[in-house]
Amino acid sequence: MNENFGTLFTHLFGGGEARLTLVESDDPLEAGLEILCQPPGKKLSVLSLLSGGEQTLTALALIFAVFLANPAPICVLDEVDAPLDDANVTRFCDLLDEMARRTDTRFLIITHHAVTMARMDRLYGVTMGEQGVSQLVSVDLRRAEQMVA
Repeated sequence: MNENFGTLFTHLFGGGEARLTLVESDDPLEAGLEILCQPPGKKLSVLSLLSGGEQTLTALALIFAVFLANPAPICVLDEVDAPLDDANVTRFCDLLDEMARRTDTRFLIITHHAVTMARMDRLYGVTMGEQGVSQLVSVDLRRAEQMVA
């Protein structure tokens, strides 16, 4: 998993390095986990010293490293792109595409970010056409593109 984490971190940041180390015990079941990372152009440090966006990308690299080691049928990510700027949201979406290709995991992304929504296969939303009456709406973006073309 450590190798996957380092590879995904480097992919997300376009360079740098990251690794996981066990701390405070020789017994892996009782040890803590320290995340050491070095985004391009920065010094090696612990996760808590990174910016919010860098912390988010690092956490996503760790989550996806777990999925590469032990894939699950579904992964729900809720507003993980909220602290990211548009460039980093694009990196996140690129990694999400790669993860969908490499695993059989289906990703359910809850987001309000337009860049993320534009990259999804299907969107679900709730509208209120009239007061007090909610309606679920589903849009297959691939079909919608074909209809427009």
